[in-house]
Amino acid sequence: MADHFPPNINMEVPSAARMYDYLLGGKDNFEVDRKACDVLLERVPEILPLANDNRAYLARAAEYAAAQGLEQFLDLGAGLPTANNTHHAAQRANPRARVVYVDNDPIVLAHGRALITNSGETAFLLADLRDTEEIFSAPETRRLIDRDMPTALMLVALLHCLPDSDDPFGLVRPIIDSLPSGSCLIYSHMVSDDPATREWVTDRVLSYGTPWGRVRSPEEAAVIFEGLDLVSPWNDGRDEGPRLVDCATWRHPDRNPAVRPADPNVKLWEMAGVAFKP
Repeated sequence: MADHFPPNINMEVPSAARMYDYLLGGKDNFEVDRKACDVLLERVPEILPLANDNRAYLARAAEYAAAQGLEQFLDLGAGLPTANNTHHAAQRANPRARVVYVDNDPIVLAHGRALITNSGETAFLLADLRDTEEIFSAPETRRLIDRDMPTALMLVALLHCLPDSDDPFGLVRPIIDSLPSGSCLIYSHMVSDDPATREWVTDRVLSYGTPWGRVRSPEEAAVIFEGLDLVSPWNDGRDEGPRLVDCATWRHPDRNPAVRPADPNVKLWEMAGVAFKP
């Protein structure tokens, strides 16, 4: 089976992208990924709905941004393709929407390029967030992204994969600053208001040898929005209530926005928000 994958893929160490794929019910994962997730689920079962709610949020947010007139999307840390990908969601609202998917996992590139091989409006790029110049200078990006036009920058479930030593928020700030007025940020980050949960999940994932960051507090994860204008998370756009919410409730047709899951026993969620650059 290994012959079907690029030779530089390590099938002995769990991958964040493949673990996420497993939680979403995908098939592009290995036994080591499944075992790692199963250990996490024993202690923190909310990880399973969290992954699925975050994926649904991505689709709602991308469709929303496209409906506001955004025609180009840069999806960093895109992960393995599944149903209702960014270009599917964005093109429902705007058939002209173009998407560049970026990830540093070779298996993501292999499956991504196979998925969109017949689409001229999408591209997959193997690159690392730490090398933004490589991302913007790549032929795929230059073909689909006009840096003088508003862009939807997608950082969905990405920054918690980067350690503090990489200064993840400092890494993405120059990207945000370089985007023109009218651009938007689509963002989610795994958070917890319980220090013990933050520490346990972080330590467990790192114990697998998986390159990862950490679960952060909601306050830590919110700094990304400094200088940006958060949009209403209400499905009808009303101007009330919180702006940063559990991703499961952001513009959901049947749920009111909530800053955290209603069940106090749920200690882990994806904080989400969409904001425009003035």
